[in-house]
Amino acid sequence: MLVIGLVVAGFSIPSIMGALADGRVPRTAAIAVLIGGGLVAIAVNNKPTGYTINQIPGVFVDVIGRYIN
Repeated sequence: MLVIGLVVAGFSIPSIMGALADGRVPRTAAIAVLIGGGLVAIAVNNKPTGYTINQIPGVFVDVIGRYIN
């Protein structure tokens, strides 16, 4: 959930910038940020000790490696 949440939130940033540059309201991007933030919050709540910034790359590698192999 952490990886998916970070990816969804990360992909919403260009959408926010594009909407603001065009003078539109970034509704879809705001929903994506909420979904991504919710997934990250669920992932942090499911792990009692939480995550540190240094652990995030390792989590990405573990998740991607699990599905590649």
